[in-house]
Order: sequence, then C-alpha cells, then structure tokens
Amino acid sequence: MTIRHHPSDESLVRLAAGALGAGPALVVSVHLQGCAVCRDRLARFEAVGGALLEEMSPAALAPDLFGRTLERLDVDPPEPAPRPVANVKRWPALGIELPSAMRGCEIGPWRWLGPGFRWSKVKIEGSPDAKVMLLKGKAGLHLPGHGHTGLEFNQILSGSLSDERGHYFPGDLDEADDEVDHRPVVAGQTDCVCLAAVEGDTRLHGILGRLLRPLVGF
Repeated sequence: MTIRHHPSDESLVRLAAGALGAGPALVVSVHLQGCAVCRDRLARFEAVGGALLEEMSPAALAPDLFGRTLERLDVDPPEPAPRPVANVKRWPALGIELPSAMRGCEIGPWRWLGPGFRWSKVKIEGSPDAKVMLLKGKAGLHLPGHGHTGLEFNQILSGSLSDERGHYFPGDLDEADDEVDHRPVVAGQTDCVCLAAVEGDTRLHGILGRLLRPLVGF
C-alpha cells in the first residue's frame, strides 16, 4: 500500500507537543499506524523538542518545593480508574477491522444522512467535545459540498474518495484547511469508510447542508 497523502508538519509538531485536539490526534494516530514515513517525521519532531528542553536555562525552584514533594509522598495514591472495555455491541458492522488506535473509543450505531450515506459518532474518553465521526458512503456517492472554519482531518479506512485536489485511498489522510471548499465523491466500485475530525465547524452548503447540520452537530 502506497500512502500519498499525509498530515502536515505543523499538525505532527502539534501532536508531538501535545497541542493537537483529541479528535484530530485520534485521526492522525490512526494514520501513523500504517505510515512509517510519518512515524519517522514525528520521532524527529519529538527529538527536536527534547533537545530544545535540554538547552533551556533551568528555572528557579520554589522555596517550599521539597517540603511539598515530601508531603505528597506521604499521601496514599488514588486507586487507578478502570480502563473502559470496548463493548462490541456498540460497534457498527463496518465490514472492516477498526484500527487499534480506536480501542477505548465508544462507537455509536450507523445513522442515516441521506441515500447511501451513513455516519457514526465516535466518543473519546475524557474529551466529550471532540468532533470526530465515522462516515460511510456508497460507491458513486457525491458527498455534500462543504468548507471548514478550521482544519478537517479525514483518514481513509477502506474504499476511496476523490475531489478537485486529488484521489485518496486506504491509508491516506486528507488535511483540509479553511481555504478548501470541496465536494468529495466516493470513487471506485466499493463503499468508502473514513474517520473524520474537525477543528471549528463544517460549513455545509445548500438546502441539503442546512438539513444535515442538525443531525451531525458539526
């Protein structure tokens, strides 16, 4: 599998710094699982960040830091919260195996968006406001035309999409900024399933867009 579309360096730097939102971070993490090129780039950014920290002048410590540290050592640590176990009954029948990076997410049922078009809400533990979802479209489907008020991250899991800027196949991540206005088409002869997250809002165009907006809330 040849991956031709990747997250930007800016997004990888934000991920390395812990500054990328939970939804986009999930989508980029799914991409990283299958992309050695981006894993290498991320490692380089993390190494640069570590080197910068080492070169920074040490800050003066608070006078009571040592005493407060000892006090913390005397307090019994809290019981770790149990990790959620994914309930397979909550996972929609996708016909594909979801990436391991999505383990621990709560996946809702498929919901109707239009003829041949379905969506599923993805909930990330600890990040209730994350705008991330699975999308499934039939072959030949024209998705609603839309723009964005922030970045959109779209990772292809199966099938393919195309728009005015190119073609996207399994493993590809399309990162679209607020200057992109497009209407993707499900290409090929098979359905397309993708994982999408947005920063800001999606600007859906036309009457259909106004009808769909309340359904997805993005």
